[in-house]
Amino acid sequence: MNLRERVKEAVAETVRLQQEFWEEQGDMVAAAARMLTGVFKDGGRVFIFGNGGSAADAQHLAAEFVNRFQIERPPLAALALTTDTSIITAVGNDYDFNEIFAKQIRALGRTGDLAWGISTSGASPNVVLGLKVARELGLKTLALCGRDGGEMAPLADIPLIVRSKNTPRIQEVQITIGHILCDLVDFLLYPEKFAATGGGGA
Repeated sequence: MNLRERVKEAVAETVRLQQEFWEEQGDMVAAAARMLTGVFKDGGRVFIFGNGGSAADAQHLAAEFVNRFQIERPPLAALALTTDTSIITAVGNDYDFNEIFAKQIRALGRTGDLAWGISTSGASPNVVLGLKVARELGLKTLALCGRDGGEMAPLADIPLIVRSKNTPRIQEVQITIGHILCDLVDFLLYPEKFAATGGGGA
């Protein structure tokens, strides 16, 4: 296989997974957008967390909400639980790495907030525990996961599952989901900003 063929194979797999996901779970993404919108409207906060590439996605998506996505609008209350190295290393050192998100949710989470876990396996212990604690505290829960959803899916009010075992391909679909959620939240919160292009609340 030459390099061009390898590229074509990777792109074809991503396109296939994208199509399969949106055909199967497009309505669930819309439901997730409505859930996120409700949290922001009611003054709640969204806590996003994951490991490795999923940590990067958590920070990326929090930035889209706090700063802006594609329209000018007020900042939205989102926080990536992957950024405070002092908290993460203190909890990991004094207790256990599996507690790094759960402890932050216990400290910061309140009823009306939302915990959003991201994992390509659906089985990352610290993400699973974070969602468990969020449920115990009465937070809404959203899971963005791969494979068969793992332990995360049953803990989520809405699980969005990319059904693949290929980590890079899962991540490519997951960031698309994240971007579309950002767009839908803006669309639902500020329909007047979309009027010029034929938009409106749904």
